[in-house]
Amino acid sequence: MLAPKKDKHKKWQRGDQIRGVATSGNQVSFGSYGLKSKEAGWISSRQIESARRAIVHHLQRGAKYWIRIFPDKPMTSKSGEIPMGKGKGAVDHYVAVVKPGSILFEIEGIKEELAKRAMNLAAHKLPVKCIFVKK
Repeated sequence: MLAPKKDKHKKWQRGDQIRGVATSGNQVSFGSYGLKSKEAGWISSRQIESARRAIVHHLQRGAKYWIRIFPDKPMTSKSGEIPMGKGKGAVDHYVAVVKPGSILFEIEGIKEELAKRAMNLAAHKLPVKCIFVKK
């Protein structure tokens, strides 16, 4: 799964809510087809890996793909039945912050129908609503 090699700060604050639309990373740049988010949210590294595996399984080595998001925000958690206080929990996993309009995945080198099916399978693995886009 994806995770940063090193962090400037080990633990981040969660942040209130994700505002605005994506101003960068909102165009299909590398491939011919892309998967674009329609809503804001956090996508964990497990969800990204699950979507990636769905795409790779459907393509069967027939195309090139790109992952356009990276989980760099650490999420902490404390184990169950721990009383209040005693500080912030340890880093549990990492998430990618996604705004509406962000391109999540791109594909190149296959027919449109096959790309659309692969992106649809990947979209079902993600916690945000997504649409298929062409260059």
